[in-house]
Amino acid sequence: MSFAVNEERTAQAKALARTIFREPFTKRVWTELAYFVLASVLAAVGFVVVGSTMVVGVILAITFFGLAILVFSLRLARGFGGFHRGLCRSMLGEDIRDPEAFSHRPGFLGWLQSGLRDRVAWRAVAYLALRAGWTFLGFYFAVSLWWDAFACLTRPLFSNGGGGPPVWGFAAQLFGPGFFNGMQVGFGEQSFGFGHNLGIFLLGVIFFFAAPWAMRGFVNVDRLLVRALLGPDPVAARVRTLEQARTQTVDTSAATLRRIERDLHDGTQAQLVALAMRLGMAKEKLEKLDGADDVELNRVRDLVDEAHRGAKEAIVELRDIARGIHPPALDVGLEGALATLAARSPVSTEVTVDLRTRPTPAIEAIAYYCAAELLANVAQHAHAARASLSCAQSGTWLRLVVRDDGRGGAQLSSTGSSSSGLAGLVDRVHAVDGRLNLVSPPGGPTVVTVDLPLAA
Repeated sequence: MSFAVNEERTAQAKALARTIFREPFTKRVWTELAYFVLASVLAAVGFVVVGSTMVVGVILAITFFGLAILVFSLRLARGFGGFHRGLCRSMLGEDIRDPEAFSHRPGFLGWLQSGLRDRVAWRAVAYLALRAGWTFLGFYFAVSLWWDAFACLTRPLFSNGGGGPPVWGFAAQLFGPGFFNGMQVGFGEQSFGFGHNLGIFLLGVIFFFAAPWAMRGFVNVDRLLVRALLGPDPVAARVRTLEQARTQTVDTSAATLRRIERDLHDGTQAQLVALAMRLGMAKEKLEKLDGADDVELNRVRDLVDEAHRGAKEAIVELRDIARGIHPPALDVGLEGALATLAARSPVSTEVTVDLRTRPTPAIEAIAYYCAAELLANVAQHAHAARASLSCAQSGTWLRLVVRDDGRGGAQLSSTGSSSSGLAGLVDRVHAVDGRLNLVSPPGGPTVVTVDLPLAA
C-alpha cells in the first residue's frame, strides 16, 4: 500500500516537473505576455483619454457643453471597452458577448439623458480605473520577472564590467540592488566573482520558469475583470429578457385582439344580422295576417319589434367593440390610418409621415389611439382653427407630434377636465417604455410629443 502511494506521488511530481519545465516554451505563455502588455498599453491610453475628458466634463457640468463632453467621455469608454473585448477574444480565446448597443431617445436632451444613464459606459470607466492599478502591479510583479530572468541569464556575459540589463521590480526589491550590482572593490569599480555570477544565473533560471505562472495569475484576474465589467450587464441582461417576454406578450395580445375582432365581425355580428333580417321578415308576415285576434297579433308584433330593435342595437355595439379592438384603418399601415384620422377631424389638420420601418402591430395601435385621442381633444376642447400631425422615425424610435393653435392650458393630471383623457394615453405609452411630453401654456399653442419604440 505504501509502495503504491509513493509511486503515485512520484508520478504526480514528475508530471508537475514536466509541466513547469515545458511551460515557458509553449505558445500560450508568450501569448499571455503579449496580451498583458498590449492590453496594459491600451488601458493606459484609455485611462488618460477618458479620465482627462471626464474631468473637463465634470468641471463644465453646469453647462450643456460640459454635459456633452461628459457623455462623449462615456462613449469613448464604451469604445475602449470594445477594444479590450476584441483583444481578449482574439488573443485569449475568451467567449465574451458584447453588451447591449447604445440606444438614445430622439433629440439632444434624449442623447444626453441616455448617455449619462448608460450603465455599460460607466462599467467601462470602472474597468479602466481598476485596470490602471492592475497594470502597475502586473508590471512590477510579473512583467519584471520576465525581464529579470533575461537580465540574470545574460549577466555572466558582462561580468568583467559589471554591466548588462538592470534588474528592477519585485526581484530587485526582494534581494536589494547591491546583490545584482556586484561587490564594491574601489571607487566606482565593481567585481563579479564566479560564485556570484553563478548565483545570479541560477536565479535567472528560477525566474524564467516562475514568470509564466505569475503572468498567468495576473491575466486570469484580468479575464475576470473583462467578463464582469465589459461583458453584458447581468441586470441589463435580466431587463432585456423581461422586455423580450413583455414584447412577446404584447404581440400575442395584439394578435389575440385581432382574432377576437375577426370572430366578432365574421361570426357573432353576422349571426345577429341574420337574426335581424329574419325578425324583419317575421314582422312583414305578421302584418299580412288577416282574421287573427288583434290582441294576440299586437302582442306578437310588440315582441318581434322589441327583438328586432335589440338585435340592431347589439349589432351597433358589436361594431363599435370590434373597431375599438383593432381599427380597420391600420390594416393598410400607420400612414394611411393617420391620414384617415386627419381627414375625419373637424379641425383642418396637416399630416406628415416619414417612416422607413413599419412598427410592430402593438406600437401601431398605441400610436393610432394616441393620435385619435389627441385630435379628438383638439376638436372638442382646444378651440383651434388649425392642427398638425407629424409622425417620423428616429433610429429605433417613433416620434408622434400633435400641435394646435388653440387656447392651451391642457394638463396631464387634471382629472375630469378637458384633458383628462391624456392620463390614459400616458399609461398606454409607459407600458412600452415610451414617453409623452405636453407643452400647453395658457393661450397656446399646445404641443404633445409621444416617443415610442418601433418594437414593443
